[in-house]
Amino acid sequence: MLFRSQAACLKRYGLSKNGYALTVCRIEPENNIDMILDVFAGSQDKIVIVGNLQVSSYSRKLVQQYSQYNNILLIDAVYDKVSLYILRHNAGYYVHGHSAGGTNPSLVEAMFFGRPILAYDVLYNRVTTFEQAKYFANKEELKILITQTKSMNGLLL
Repeated sequence: MLFRSQAACLKRYGLSKNGYALTVCRIEPENNIDMILDVFAGSQDKIVIVGNLQVSSYSRKLVQQYSQYNNILLIDAVYDKVSLYILRHNAGYYVHGHSAGGTNPSLVEAMFFGRPILAYDVLYNRVTTFEQAKYFANKEELKILITQTKSMNGLLL
C-alpha cells in the first residue's frame, strides 16, 4: 500500500512517531522472532514486526499465538519502499534478532535512520553496526535493553 504522507501511513497502522519498536525480517526461527514476541507480549511496549507472515507453518503459528496482543502489530511483508521508509523513520528503535548469516540488509537499512538498535549478539551484527548497537543474547537481556533504551531516549512506548 502506497502512502502519500507519513501521517496517513502511521494512522493506517495506529502508530505515532517514536511510539514503537520495529523489526523487519523473514519470519524464520534463526531470526529469533519468537523471543522478541515473547518479550513484548509480557510488556506494554509496542512493537511492529514486518515480515512474511503467511509463508510457513512457523510464521502462521506465531501470528496465531501473538496477534491478540494490543501492543504487537504484525504486518505482512511490505515491498513498497516509501511505506518501509515511513515505518523505519518513525520507529523509536529497531530490534534485530538475526542469528545466522552475514551482513543483513534490513540491519544496514535500519542504521541509516540513526535510531537505537538492539541486535542479537553475534559477531556479524557487531561488525555491521561497528559495535554501536546494544546487544542481547536472551529474553532477559532484551528486556533490560528495552528499558534502558526507552529511558535514555525519552521514548513513550
